Amino acid sequence: MGRYLIHRVFFLLISFVAALLVIFVLLRLLPGDPANALLPADASPEQITAAKAKVGSGLPLARQMTVWFTGIFRGDFGESYISGVPVAPEVFSRLGVTIPLTLISFVISALLASVIGFIAAYKNGRWYGAVLTAFTQIGIGIPIFWVGILFVWIFALRLHILPSGGWPMEGWRNPEAALRSLILPAATIVFMMSATLARYIRTSVLNVLDSGYIRTSRSLGFSQVSSFLLHGIRNAYVPVISILGIELSSTLLGAVVVENIFSLPGLGSMLTKAIAQHDYPSIQGILLTTTFLVLVIGFIADVIQRILDPRLRSPHGGE
Repeated sequence: MGRYLIHRVFFLLISFVAALLVIFVLLRLLPGDPANALLPADASPEQITAAKAKVGSGLPLARQMTVWFTGIFRGDFGESYISGVPVAPEVFSRLGVTIPLTLISFVISALLASVIGFIAAYKNGRWYGAVLTAFTQIGIGIPIFWVGILFVWIFALRLHILPSGGWPMEGWRNPEAALRSLILPAATIVFMMSATLARYIRTSVLNVLDSGYIRTSRSLGFSQVSSFLLHGIRNAYVPVISILGIELSSTLLGAVVVENIFSLPGLGSMLTKAIAQHDYPSIQGILLTTTFLVLVIGFIADVIQRILDPRLRSPHGGE
């Protein structure tokens, strides 16, 4: 296990560096110069030269990359071209909205999907099993922004029981208002994510319920539910762990989209504004942070899956 962890940490670092290179190169392939964000429409040649010197776009690409990489490892993501404030503190402060939204949505989705997936598999031949399966298909097919708008119309505009969007001025210093602001965004993500997860869990549970060791347990007098809880739940969730890692990453990225729908001051609104203003340091800082979080989530999912499944720790499993 120790050798595997060393190998995975090394692979994580290599993947992160490769992602940094891709982010840097792709942004430089976009049309236009980032210095244009600082210039008026009738800018003079002197103004253009000064703007390029300020943002560093006139430097060779290798020099720009070196400056950015050096700053990253010092915890410095650069300064915004528009506001002039450091990017790193702004990104970390907005994580205080994005991370809670992601974790709340993920935990609720995982619990709800486990219940729906198990019932849909256990009652596969009954009408309510079919209804739950149909729900998951509908949940996957509906666009997430439409779900968010529908929830706003029902719970904010019609019933007036939840805010339609925004964030309290006090932030998490007013936890009740902050949590109320996250209810509709989290419900939007849960609606989509639980539907996707439930389908994977249903398939995995069906495979376990049809396995030989469950039939042997049933022949010894255990009920199907008892047999599954005693002997099958671990095997059912081993393949789901990797899916949970992917879905958690998707929830993080989906939260960035949902934040714009509900006007939350998370990474989503910051990214949208930075793209519109060609603010490269802000874009790079946000993409760097989300990429790192996605890679770490994948790393944790792989380690947990290896702990749960002894077959992956055998010599044939790559130990």
